[in-house]
Amino acid sequence: MRPSVKLSIIVAGICVLALVIWYGWASKKAARQPSREHAAQAVQTTLSKQQSMPIMVSANGYVTALNTVDVRPQIQSIVRTIHVREGQNVQTGDLLFTLDDRSAISAVAKAQAQLASNRSDLKEAENNLRRNQDLFAQKFVSQSVVDTARVKVDTLQSAVLAAEAELQSNKVSLSYNMIRASISGRIGAISVYPGSLVQPAGSAMVNISQINPIAVTFSVPERELPFIVASYPNLNAPVTATLPDKTSLQGKLVFIDNTADVQSGTIKMKAQFPNANRQLWPGTYLNVTLVSRQLNDAVVVPAQSVVTGPVDKFIYVVEAGHIVQPHQVEVLATQQGLAAVTGLKAGVAVVIEGMQNLRPGSIVKEDTQLKEADLHKQVKAPV
Repeated sequence: MRPSVKLSIIVAGICVLALVIWYGWASKKAARQPSREHAAQAVQTTLSKQQSMPIMVSANGYVTALNTVDVRPQIQSIVRTIHVREGQNVQTGDLLFTLDDRSAISAVAKAQAQLASNRSDLKEAENNLRRNQDLFAQKFVSQSVVDTARVKVDTLQSAVLAAEAELQSNKVSLSYNMIRASISGRIGAISVYPGSLVQPAGSAMVNISQINPIAVTFSVPERELPFIVASYPNLNAPVTATLPDKTSLQGKLVFIDNTADVQSGTIKMKAQFPNANRQLWPGTYLNVTLVSRQLNDAVVVPAQSVVTGPVDKFIYVVEAGHIVQPHQVEVLATQQGLAAVTGLKAGVAVVIEGMQNLRPGSIVKEDTQLKEADLHKQVKAPV
């Protein structure tokens, strides 16, 4: 083979080899960029926000009547008439029971007769005194006769006053035979019947519970007491009661106990609720919430974005270049899926899903399956 042909073949082979090497290098270079993008972890993010955040305390409470009265007689007697029925609503002053009042009526009539007799004697004595005073002026009787007549008038005046007091006492005793409601409320079970013997030391004839308005008693951790007292110096904190059917009722705080329970570390409170529709019933249990304080201008993130590490808590923040870095934070409060934190600025992107495989410096990309509506629901002001 001629040298020139051989040289041409060698040059051609070198060119082909160079093309193959270049093509392989270019292919690998083109593949490296997609692989980097492919290595980015899919996460869901949202922006931290600055807003006011109410801190709510939840507790289990039970409904109690604002006032409860056990109705008992003030005298021993026999029940003659029952004027109400069980479960009836009554107003203050409504007639509940009538007792056998025949003896009391007789006593009143006797006292009235005695009073009339004493008044008649007093009138006669006063006329006699005036006559004796006229006779004394004409010097027909002595001073002692006038003095005696005056003493008799004074004595009978005292007797009239005593008779009037006796009559008033008997009228009061007569009124004891008519038992009336001392408060407005709902009547419970009636334990007596016409003909029953009742007495002051016996069992209650019936009880009346005031259920409009009504009270809910609950206990809160003692650590919340300073915040509640500071936030509501007039003791009118709004309290929300949630019924089993998820209906919410609004009331206000009316009582804080003067001593905390040393065993449970809680303090008893009472809230008052309007109850015209009888939605609350004494003895039932429900959940109540109380806003103990307000965090103003707090940086708020979804609670799920806070990661608890071996030493402290942190949040993954997406920085420039889609790189995540952990930021140490302190959680001030957690409420309704939100966490108020320090150590983080408002308006930064934080990871809320997919942080389990993240490491400092990891590259991330937004999960395209996350709906735009979900992004807006991640951080919102509590109602």
